[in-house]
Amino acid sequence: MYLLGFGQKSHPADTQYLPRPAFRGWAFVDWPDTMTTPTVLITSSTGRIGRELVALLAATDQFNVRACVFSDGSEERMRSLGADEVVTFDLGDAATWGPALDGVSSVYSASLDPMLEGHLAFCEELGRHRDQINHVVRISCMGADTNTASYDPAKHSSREGAGIPLMLQHYWWGEKALIDAGLNVTVLRNNFFMNHLLKTDSETIDKEGWFSNPLGTTRNSFVATRDIAEAAAVVLSEGPALHGDKFYDITGPQPQSMNEIAADLSAAMGKTIEYRAQSMEDFENDFGATRAEFFEYLTNGFYSRCSPDFYNLTGHKPTSYADYLTTAGASGETGLEELWQGNLWKKGVDAMKDAAAVES
Repeated sequence: MYLLGFGQKSHPADTQYLPRPAFRGWAFVDWPDTMTTPTVLITSSTGRIGRELVALLAATDQFNVRACVFSDGSEERMRSLGADEVVTFDLGDAATWGPALDGVSSVYSASLDPMLEGHLAFCEELGRHRDQINHVVRISCMGADTNTASYDPAKHSSREGAGIPLMLQHYWWGEKALIDAGLNVTVLRNNFFMNHLLKTDSETIDKEGWFSNPLGTTRNSFVATRDIAEAAAVVLSEGPALHGDKFYDITGPQPQSMNEIAADLSAAMGKTIEYRAQSMEDFENDFGATRAEFFEYLTNGFYSRCSPDFYNLTGHKPTSYADYLTTAGASGETGLEELWQGNLWKKGVDAMKDAAAVES
């Protein structure tokens, strides 16, 4: 019997003690006496959640951490965060999957929204390795699942005659593909990411002091990406015996309106940042219909509630937006620093155009 937690690197000969005082209690995992360090594959390791997760898991000494990168130039960063191995991985190139999965027992699965088709194909590949892979932790979103709820994809929660936003259905398809592949799955169903909705306006925030979107006065419990990583680290560390076939809603600690978000951002930046309301029509013109219908859920209160699941996993409250902006996560960055980094969504580009044609 081995006692697992977070934070300590030296252990007695017969017991592995890794205390993690910020997390909930201890997990007991049966490992053989002749113990080899299990390998966890971190897909999307250079993303906001992925790099936090690499740093958190590397600190435990519990796993051989294998970080996936898509392009050259990322290996040094992953090594600096503690990755033991760095491999090339591309959801669009099946030739990269086999080497990445060699000897892997756990997988952290995350993918950009337009990469749905590649993710669904990769799930089939994971299913062919189910005797080897004992746990997959998937990043998802609340709102279209039918295994733990009874969502009707043709029925919108608040608008007559409309269906559930396609992006939410995609998140559920991504979960279902893993379940259908016969894998032991844990899913983190997250609220909208802090900073995610502001990245498209980072230039105007910096140069002109304002940002715009159609959310108005609706409050949403936006979640810090570092909290998602922390929840994933706990779930992977404690393993499928505790978390297999579990689905957790991860939210922030309080719902906030855009004006409240602007006030927190102003305090962090030391200058006034203004929120300017935008019509949904203009937003759709900027980002396309698929993205716009998802944002409609952010305007109708669907994401206003605060879930206790993060506390139940970690033993403490989620990170507030003000704290996220001004304090560093495990990868060494503050949320304010992260705000200026790369972003998938570009005004004038429908990033979901191809993914919208994918069928379940």
